Amino acid sequence: MEKIPSFTINHLTLEPGLYVSRRDSMADGGVITTFDCRMTAPNREPALSVSALHTIEHLAATFLRNHPLWKDRVIYWGPMGCCTGNYLLLKGELDSVDVLPLMRETFEFISGFEGQVPGATPRDCGNYLLMNLPEARIVARRYLDVLNRKDCPTNYPE
Repeated sequence: MEKIPSFTINHLTLEPGLYVSRRDSMADGGVITTFDCRMTAPNREPALSVSALHTIEHLAATFLRNHPLWKDRVIYWGPMGCCTGNYLLLKGELDSVDVLPLMRETFEFISGFEGQVPGATPRDCGNYLLMNLPEARIVARRYLDVLNRKDCPTNYPE
């Protein structure tokens, strides 16, 4: 079998950042852009805990799907299986610089969130107890620091 593109990225040199992972054409001629929101350095930093990642998933998905400018373009937000970040799928042919302000807003929201995590009830979530808001806030603040850097990585390493 042919390797899929995401398995051709050199994870030994990949740093936390915001990358265009792929662009897919839709039947109507539109484009869906997939972003790699890489929050840790794979294989060199600890993976994110599943409970923090799950909390971030709930908060980011809720924030993005309610965002006044972006909600109609959001296709998906969810964690990577390797627990080193998240994927964001948006309608449109976009670059990382186009969504950097949105990601900053999202992680500012998460890093300052207080109260009940949206959807964290037995009725709304299949594993509602797998949440860790304090840790999610710390992780979000750390990723926000990456997003706020002038040299925030946006191009995959060779």
